[in-house]
Amino acid sequence: MLSLTLTIVRYQNPTPVVAQEWRALYRAALYETDRQSLPLRIADAERAIVLRGRELFFVVGQGEEAELLDEEAKLLEDALYALRALRNCVQLRTREPEAA
Repeated sequence: MLSLTLTIVRYQNPTPVVAQEWRALYRAALYETDRQSLPLRIADAERAIVLRGRELFFVVGQGEEAELLDEEAKLLEDALYALRALRNCVQLRTREPEAA
């Protein structure tokens, strides 16, 4: 019988550049006024948020750092929820006939 061993690498510190990147992309999507650019902005923000969530999964935090990481994980969830709501609104508006 073949057995597999899974090794999980845990990183001590999250990458702050990526932490800030998801926030900037999220804000860019929320404040985008060009309807043509909005779906791309939403997709970029969603991608960055998911990547950051994966990073946080492997981070080991202790004490106050762990609380900050938990808080960021909650913010990521909320941001994804808001982006999905925004995407649904955009899709509904593009299905509606243009009022003349």
